[in-house]
Amino acid sequence: MIILGIDPGLERLGCAVIEKKLQSEPIMIKAGCVKTKAGLGYEKRLLLIVNEVEKIIKRFKPDLLAIEKIFFTKNQKTAFQIAEVRGAVLYLAAKKNTPILEFTPLEVKMALCGYGKADKKQVQIMIKNMLKLPFVIKQDDVNDAVAIALTGLFHKLSAVSASNLYKS
Repeated sequence: MIILGIDPGLERLGCAVIEKKLQSEPIMIKAGCVKTKAGLGYEKRLLLIVNEVEKIIKRFKPDLLAIEKIFFTKNQKTAFQIAEVRGAVLYLAAKKNTPILEFTPLEVKMALCGYGKADKKQVQIMIKNMLKLPFVIKQDDVNDAVAIALTGLFHKLSAVSASNLYKS
């Protein structure tokens, strides 16, 4: 199973690809950030993000897209732009018939740390341990994307386990 995790953003969009094979631990195949420059113009920035995410979807053919739900109270302009980035990414997944799961930051922290108010450092350490990485992912957008991908994986695995209970 391959999970694509997305932390949506206009300046920096975090993306991570996690793979889980039967009887093995999950591994991180790719983690990075799609960066755009403010001087480029909004439409061109959005196009750049869409093109990069589309390449990732074509290359890795994810079984699931896990993406962060957004909520803002301070800057409406930023909230709308990120909502449009999310919409573009959701469109790409739907176009490829890729199932989509959306998670709030609280849900991600609960899934990884068992505590919805865990701090960034706690999430970093859990990711390092879960994926048996020799390092901590320091870049917030990338770390968030990996956390979202892992949350999607856990959700998918628990749904499969639950459905198997009812088959018995």
